[in-house]
Amino acid sequence: MNNTKISKTLMAVMVGSALMSGSVLAESMTQKAEATASSTGSKIDSSMKKVDGYMGDSSVTAKVKAALVDDDAITSTDISVETHESVVTLSGFVTSQDQAEKAVALAEKIEGVKSVSDKLHVKDSKKQSMAGYAGDTATTSEIKAKLLADDIVPSRNVKVETTDGVVQLSGEVKTDAQSARAESIAKAIDGVKSVKNDLMVKP
Repeated sequence: MNNTKISKTLMAVMVGSALMSGSVLAESMTQKAEATASSTGSKIDSSMKKVDGYMGDSSVTAKVKAALVDDDAITSTDISVETHESVVTLSGFVTSQDQAEKAVALAEKIEGVKSVSDKLHVKDSKKQSMAGYAGDTATTSEIKAKLLADDIVPSRNVKVETTDGVVQLSGEVKTDAQSARAESIAKAIDGVKSVKNDLMVKP
C-alpha cells in the first residue's frame, strides 16, 4: 500500500516536473522568437532609415541647386552642392563675398536643411587674362591626369578647379589618406600657388 502511494507521488512529481520543463522551454523559445523578430525588425527599420536618409539628402541637394539657378544674383555654375544627413555643403567659387552669403542664406531656407557648411571661395575681382586662364586650364588638366593615374585616389569622385593658380579639390573620398594624397598630387604640379582641400571623407 505504501509502495503504491510512493509510486503515485513520484509519478505526480515527474509529471509536474515535465510540465514545468515544457512550460519553461516553451517560454524560452517564445522569448528567443520575439528577440529574433525584434532584431530583424530593428535591422529593417535601420535599413529603411538609411534609404530614407539617402533619398532625403538627394532631394535637398536638388532643391538647393534649383534655388541657386533660379536666383539671378548668384552665379551658380561654379557652385557645388552636397548633402549629408541634411547638412548642406556649398563649395566652389563665387565672384564676391556677398554672393557667398546669399547662397548660404538661400540654402538655409530650403526645407529639410539642418545647417549649411560654407566652403565657397571668392574669385579675384580682376578679370583673368587669357594667358592666366589658359594656365589654369592646363593646371586643372594636368592634376586630373595625375589623379586618374594614381591607384590610391578615386579620381572619378574628385572635382578639380583652378583660379589664378589656386586649386580647389571638392567631392568625396573614403579615407583621410586619399584626401591627403589628392592634395599632395595637386601641390606637386607646376604653376600651383596653393591648394584648398574641400574633399569630404565618407567611409
